[in-house]
Amino acid sequence: MVEYRIDRRSGIATYLQIVQQTKQALRLGVLAPGDRLPTAKEVVAATAINPNTVLKAYRELEREGLVEPRPGLGTFVRRSLARPGAAADSPLRAELADWADRARAAGLGREDVTALVASVLEERFGETAAPGERGHEENE
Repeated sequence: MVEYRIDRRSGIATYLQIVQQTKQALRLGVLAPGDRLPTAKEVVAATAINPNTVLKAYRELEREGLVEPRPGLGTFVRRSLARPGAAADSPLRAELADWADRARAAGLGREDVTALVASVLEERFGETAAPGERGHEENE
């Protein structure tokens, strides 16, 4: 099950953080069709946010066709965004983790790595969007 982490200093609306984290879990294969999302009550208990914020995020995910509410049962994943090369246990992820370890050993901080990765993504994919904003919209 996904555990949401809310960064109140990020400048990103709380409901969008839930949407983005859910999509990331769907892309990595952490969530799969049929899985139940945490209830609003569970998210509120873990994050101390307003339950309406959770419901707004879940409505957005439903609008995008990713989840469906089942009255009395909860909200369930309808479809995955996972691609074999992006799974949490994929060789590509392991290589990326090794690269991140080397970057840290070289003295790069999180913001340095983020800037470096963003520049390579822009160069290779021709996009300037933040993570989760662009990519494979035709499949979302």
